[in-house]
Amino acid sequence: MRKTLAILLAAAVVATSSLPAYAQANVSELPREETLYFAGQQWGTVLSWNIMGANQNNSMAIAGYPSGYRTLMFETLFMYNFMNGEITGLLGDSYEWNDDLTEVYVTLKDAAKWSDGTPVTSADIAKTWEVSVQIGNQFGSTYGAYIDTIEPTGDKTFTIHCALNEEGQPANPLKVTDFLVGVPMAQAAWIDTLVERNNGDSVSILNDPGEDVVWSGPYTKYFTDDQKVVLIRDDNYWGQDESMWGCLPVPKYIAHAIYADNPAGELAFKAGEVDVCQQFIGNVQNLWLKDGLPISTYYEEAPYGVCLTMPTAWYNMNIPVLAENPALRKAIAIAVDYDTIIANAMTNQSPSFDEVPRSLMNPTDGEQALYDHDAVADLQWAGNDIEGAKALLDEAGLVDSDGDGYREYNGQKISLNAVCPNGWTDWQASMEVVAAAGDKIGIEITTLYPEWDIYQTVFTSPTQTEYAIFMWSPEAASPSNPWTRVNQFMGLDYVGVENNWSGNWGQYVNEEADAIIKKIPLVTDTEELKALYTQLTKIYLTEVPSFSLMYRPNVFHAVNESVWTNFPAGDDGRNIPPADCTDGYGIAALYELELVG
Repeated sequence: MRKTLAILLAAAVVATSSLPAYAQANVSELPREETLYFAGQQWGTVLSWNIMGANQNNSMAIAGYPSGYRTLMFETLFMYNFMNGEITGLLGDSYEWNDDLTEVYVTLKDAAKWSDGTPVTSADIAKTWEVSVQIGNQFGSTYGAYIDTIEPTGDKTFTIHCALNEEGQPANPLKVTDFLVGVPMAQAAWIDTLVERNNGDSVSILNDPGEDVVWSGPYTKYFTDDQKVVLIRDDNYWGQDESMWGCLPVPKYIAHAIYADNPAGELAFKAGEVDVCQQFIGNVQNLWLKDGLPISTYYEEAPYGVCLTMPTAWYNMNIPVLAENPALRKAIAIAVDYDTIIANAMTNQSPSFDEVPRSLMNPTDGEQALYDHDAVADLQWAGNDIEGAKALLDEAGLVDSDGDGYREYNGQKISLNAVCPNGWTDWQASMEVVAAAGDKIGIEITTLYPEWDIYQTVFTSPTQTEYAIFMWSPEAASPSNPWTRVNQFMGLDYVGVENNWSGNWGQYVNEEADAIIKKIPLVTDTEELKALYTQLTKIYLTEVPSFSLMYRPNVFHAVNESVWTNFPAGDDGRNIPPADCTDGYGIAALYELELVG
């Protein structure tokens, strides 16, 4: 039984019977029984509604990844459910690959329509792709290496032609599947208007505010200023057709106050002013166990959410002592006290590495089944193995020869730093534990916390030597994972890339691993795939180019049931993911919410 109290707010919010249209709106109050409030999504004022643009800062309408795109206003072809890996139709009705994985045949839903009442057609999808590539927006730049063209074959059918490599094979079918669930579509007629008014200039198109945008989703823009953003339900939404949801989403309004910081959002959440909170809340269980609030998470017990990603410490291979000494890399990694990190930085909102032994996989059942656990058991570590770390270093000849308490390499004291952005308190706590592990095994590790604007320019540089051990997170879940994450850990595609936000931030080079990584996207046999992932896991746990510090949700998902109830829960049998009622198949939650009482 979920630890929630189905109670009404002590003080009701006075509802208004009607609100002005978007252009004239001055929203100070919304009908509480019709409004679902969020926190932790929108920071700062919305800049744009242009789905084809860039830098929109419009997280309620334009945000997301293949693990779950936010389809409140702009819809993808399909929806991904990270709980079971299922892909469900949205604008798309079905898709099918050809035998050699060079083409995908997609059929659109007959009922799918734009907000102006015109049907969604294959021409819209083809135009979205064509112009995305031309202007280099995030969708064109992300998938341009994997998709050649999109060819309409009828009003409601089209073919995706995969980009081919030198051998005539598809570049990566896995990433094409990511495209199906991770890219929102735009109307061709509106795109033509957008291009024309900006004279075809890519920079102008990307920065157009898009106030006249046409959408296909269940909500649209209603009000925004520097204090609040509000979406209103489109009661003509096509998804109420029986071929889709069969009804409209329950809340009429989706609202997000723009809070100054996490504590302000948490305070509003505790007060019942926020229904769905996407913020890390330390010791979240105290909200119901000690404070008696009608607050709950997806699971009643720790880790409370679904952990999909692994914040990771990356070794900088531009630094010779790290590049040339895998024993040093593994010694530091096995010495770190991960239980302390999980208890302090994550307040136990992560399984331990005893519970889910480390590999290249996240803790979900689907990924855990992709490698042979027994085959790598002797390579895994749970942490805090000080004596084992010392033995590794001694065997490698990394000893303290001058008696100062620190080991040397080539006659020089081994001195490293452990780095993450200032103000990222859970990451800073993790780096302190890494530094403490170094001290226990005779390796000097000092912490460094630069401001974010500095940090981001350094760790994304392929030649940097300023940060020896630094934190960043690989991808979470998507149809292409764990392949995408494994490629981020060890793939050569990212080595030497300037302004590298994509992967392999430590610049690790392993030709054997890269050859396996490049083979996997074309493998469909389950047993062969498992063997390949097992081999990659062996390489990773032996070479230790990086080491994950914790498991972590991709998004946090806590709910206050003062006003709304029937949110997704891990034991309710519905299999709706804890994706804040907005992302991927998580949006299904909006169709099943109920008012308390």
